[in-house]
Amino acid sequence: MKAKMGMSFAAALFTLVFLNSFSSAQPFKVAVGYSGISADQLVIWVAKDAGIFAKNNLDVQPVYFTGGTTSVMAMVSGDAPMVQASGPGIVSAGLAGSEPVYVAGGIVTLDYWLMTLPEIKTPEQLRGGSVAIARFGGAADFVARFALARLGLNPLKDVTIVQTGSTPERLAALESRRVQATVLVPPTTFIAQKRGFYLMGDVAALGLAYQHQGGATTRRFIREHPEAVRNFVKSYIEAVHRTKTDRQGAIKTLAKYLHLEDKELLEKTYDRSIADDKLPPKQYPTLEGLKTILDQLGQKDPKARAAKPQDFVDARFIEEFDKSGFIDNLYGQKKR
Repeated sequence: MKAKMGMSFAAALFTLVFLNSFSSAQPFKVAVGYSGISADQLVIWVAKDAGIFAKNNLDVQPVYFTGGTTSVMAMVSGDAPMVQASGPGIVSAGLAGSEPVYVAGGIVTLDYWLMTLPEIKTPEQLRGGSVAIARFGGAADFVARFALARLGLNPLKDVTIVQTGSTPERLAALESRRVQATVLVPPTTFIAQKRGFYLMGDVAALGLAYQHQGGATTRRFIREHPEAVRNFVKSYIEAVHRTKTDRQGAIKTLAKYLHLEDKELLEKTYDRSIADDKLPPKQYPTLEGLKTILDQLGQKDPKARAAKPQDFVDARFIEEFDKSGFIDNLYGQKKR
């Protein structure tokens, strides 16, 4: 009788251990938000389509939100607890008390062109016109104001800035002549150029430090699910590497999500997307780029003036993969 009881207990214990092991091996299911149909989202798309998320025990459902503010709200609410988002939305949410942080830097500069109607070729000709952005307070808004100021125009007095939505919607507004100018990202920049619109200013050429589309979550989610965030960051690092080293695969992914077949446009877009100064192998969020955003927001918001770039970053996972040599081993050499 005792032997039978011992065997039953051992069997039960084995079953419990087996079930716990099986449970822990289950992929962590999570929605990851992004807010644009442009090459800026390529890392998330590659991580999903190349099976990198799955390899790192994540069952990721990428969710497209129309506008960076919407995706950040979804992150804060927990509907999409990890997102790829631009700095202004993350910083604004942080200033409001939501504790969002970047865990991967993604794109650390801006690759926007200010484009105008074909007949508008000087800043003076744009005076009195309207400029399309996505949403007030977002990256496109910042870029438009920055470019206009560099051209000698006061974005508060000399032009009217209007919200029209995503990159394709801004191009449509320009084509229908509802606005006289807009800011665009690849490949839409090249499409617009082919259609005769004028390149008034290349913001990327200015070398502006800016925390653009990076991987972000909340401090609360990190506390509750540190291993999921670690796996997300690992996937992000690996997807950056895959994007840089698998040219044909990345271009195929671009074509799929952008619904674009023009080989020349796809190749131009890809080549601009993988530059190390834009998409660094070592995916630290840019503190200098966050300072740029805080300085801009600080013109109106005292909380921004008091905040520090470090308030919006949790680099523990990037540091872990960097110091362990994981990133260097991916590239087979030292990369900075």
